[in-house]
Formats: sequence, C-alpha cells, structure tokens
Amino acid sequence: MATKTFNFGPGPAMLPTEVMQQVQTELLDWNGTGISVLEMSHRSKHFLSIAEAAEKDLRELLSIPSNYKLLYVAGGATAMMSMVPLNLLAQGGTGDYVVTGTWSEKAYGEAKRLGKINLAGTSKAEKYYTIPDRNSWKLSADSAYLYYTDNETIAGVEFVDTPDVGNIPLVCDMTSNFLSRPFDINKYGVVFASAQKNFGPAGLACVVVREDLIGKAGPQVPFLCDFKIYADNESMFNTPPTFAWYMAGLIYKWTLKQGGLKSMQQRANQRSDRLYDTIDTCEFYSNPIDRQFRSKMNVPFILKDDALNDAFLAEAKKNGLIELKGHRSVGGMRASIYNAMTMDGIEALVSFMLDFAKRHG
Repeated sequence: MATKTFNFGPGPAMLPTEVMQQVQTELLDWNGTGISVLEMSHRSKHFLSIAEAAEKDLRELLSIPSNYKLLYVAGGATAMMSMVPLNLLAQGGTGDYVVTGTWSEKAYGEAKRLGKINLAGTSKAEKYYTIPDRNSWKLSADSAYLYYTDNETIAGVEFVDTPDVGNIPLVCDMTSNFLSRPFDINKYGVVFASAQKNFGPAGLACVVVREDLIGKAGPQVPFLCDFKIYADNESMFNTPPTFAWYMAGLIYKWTLKQGGLKSMQQRANQRSDRLYDTIDTCEFYSNPIDRQFRSKMNVPFILKDDALNDAFLAEAKKNGLIELKGHRSVGGMRASIYNAMTMDGIEALVSFMLDFAKRHG
C-alpha cells in the first residue's frame, strides 16, 4: 500500500495540502476568537473580514474591475443553469448556446424550459470529441447572451481561448478550469464556477457578473434566483455556505502565493503534457479528443482492452491512485488534475500506467 494517496476525482476534488493543514489548525479557534468558522455568524465582523479578504484576493487574481460584482450562490454551477436565463431573458431576446459536452447540454436543456433558446453550435455528432469551429456558429439576431462551458469535465475538451461574439454578452461556465489560467474578464458578461474543483469544497458557486446585467430579472423570478438580491446584499440575503466561502478565500490566497494564474497555467501545462505524452507514446492507452482541444484539467483515456478496466482501477487504488474511473456515460478512465495536483502525483500515475501496460500489454 502506498504511503501517499493521490486523488484524481473530478469533484469533490483534491485540495491543496497547505490549505487543508491551515484549516485543521484553525478549525476549533479561528484567529483567537475561541470559535470555529463553522460556528461563526455570517454577519459577524469576523466573517465579514473573511469575506472582504476573499473578494480582495479574487479581484487581484482575475484583475476584476469595479463594474463587476462578485456573488456567492449556493447550489453550485447547476443552479446557475437556471439563474442565467431567469436573469438575462426576462426582458426578451434569445439565449444562444454552444453545446460541447454533458454540462453545456444540461444547461441548454434547462434554458429551453425557461425562455427563448437557440442552439448556436454543437459537437454532439462528433461525440463531443471536439469543439465546433467558431465560423459554423449560428447566432440569433436578437441574442441576449452566448452561453458556453469552457472546460467539459466529462468529455475532456477545453476551449483554447475566448470566443469572439462581438457585443453579445458572453456567459461562461468555468467550473472545472477556473483559476487554472489567465483570461480577460472584460470580455465576459458572466463567469461562474462551482467550488469543488479548483477553489474550495462543494456547496458554493462564485459568480462574476457585469453590473449592467444585474437587475433584469422579472417579478416572477424567485428572490434566491435574482442576481440583484445577491448584489444588493453582498451574497448574504440568507445564510450563505460560510465554511465553503472561508475555504475559497484561503485557496485564493494560496493561488496568489504560488504565483497567480500564470503559474497555475504553467503547472497545468506541465501536468497535462506529461500525462498526454504517456498516453500517446504507449500503444496500450488512447485518448479520443481532438488534440487542439484536449483539456488541461480532465484527461480521459481508454485501455487497449476494456476487460482490464477493473484490474487497472483495483491495482491503481493499491498504489494510492484513486478516483480514476471514467464517467459512466463514456467509460474508460479519467484523471482530473486540478491546481492542487502535484507533479509527484502525475509521476506516480505515469509510472503505474507504464508498469501496468508492460505487465498486461
């Protein structure tokens, strides 16, 4: 049995050891208050200081200008699939969607229940192994926004850069690659991410929304689905997921300490390149994704013989390599290698993969 466990789960996912140790140290007594953050009132001066520090650090990480609001929403990214059309289509227009995998497909399906929606582009016919060429997208004349998922956790495809759709507000689900690389927030209307991948435990979504897109929800929209309620009440209209918010703030600070998003991108490239190189040079493994759109965060791979899948997973677990089973909809294996994953973890996985292939190939 390996002495160290590396968690390749897609989410809830591996968190930075340094942050986990800080949480452990502070768990019973945060900053000399004599109480845990778990017990702390969200309206106390202590928690407000935690929230203010988190906002300051995230604004620094993403270079967020003052005309964008930061919101924290319970329910994760899935809640945002409803909130986006409820907020942005109440005054008319069409929501354009580009579907490149399971999560954007779910968002498209939910939006169709709530407003006028157009499928602008999709790679479903290609089994979501690629991203449709921008020139093939068919945008609506009255488009209220263009929605896409930057990184598809299940399919393992990732946009290379920000799509150009002119003045149409871009709405982007960045759940599984948020904080993994720099991007220009000014090109977006709404960016959101669930907090069980790169910046905290499950139960929370961080939403960055341009001010001119706030206050558009109609009177029929439930108040906990209205961006304006969150913005006006600093995400404390009701009790938010305080512990997840606290941990998100610690991870923002940790990310800054590591060198920010450029450093995270370099590390992501190093991790994914090492793993893809192994898959590509060993005939025992394969990856079906269009190479130019391969995800840096979620690496699916297939063994030469599916009958060996159970043996691979069992042996990997004995070697401290867990949560490698691919999603039930696609099968095979998947290694999720978010910001907290170390090169030691990648090298341990590569070493095991090569040894397994040698013994079973």
